[in-house]
Amino acid sequence: MEAKCIGSDGTTSNISVSESVFGRDYNETLVHQIITAYMSNARQGTRAQKGRSDVTKSTHKLWRQKGTGRARVGAASNPLWRGGGRIFPSSPMENFAHKVNKKMYRAGICTILSRLLSENRLHLIEEFSVDTPKTKELINKLEALNFKNVLIITEQVNNNLYLSSRNVPMVSVIDALHMDPINLIKHNDILMSREALVKIEEMLK
Repeated sequence: MEAKCIGSDGTTSNISVSESVFGRDYNETLVHQIITAYMSNARQGTRAQKGRSDVTKSTHKLWRQKGTGRARVGAASNPLWRGGGRIFPSSPMENFAHKVNKKMYRAGICTILSRLLSENRLHLIEEFSVDTPKTKELINKLEALNFKNVLIITEQVNNNLYLSSRNVPMVSVIDALHMDPINLIKHNDILMSREALVKIEEMLK
């Protein structure tokens, strides 16, 4: 199949792209699954709650077992009492990882790329770089191409390009190897260099 590519002089031409990577039908269930797994795997088990053995309460029995007419109680750390421990407390060792097969993940990325290309949100360009680490230079280049909320994918992240984009809102720069589903769906447009296209096709075929 063919896709439009922006040349260095601003003109567009048709280039050949892989049908297996950019010509897939949209699978919403698969996309949802890989995004959920990606976000879950990024979570850190840092939250913690206290059980009844962890709260600072006296272990003294509050009243005698029988004869008071009240419900029996052992200690103030009872989970049913205010200030008591949690019944099933969250642990810092909690594992949020979701397993996704490599074939499923690659198929999900291909599905997203195919949808972006069909919606004219994926734009190919021969080369995209800046000569100096100047934010203004990057903004001028993006304005000339009419991009505001954009993800720039290159074969390798050029240091000048990375430094220029750090302070620009809604603009991200990544290399082809670290392309992920979250970045692909959260930006309005994707600007992909020709070299990054070749590398992505090699990875996803």
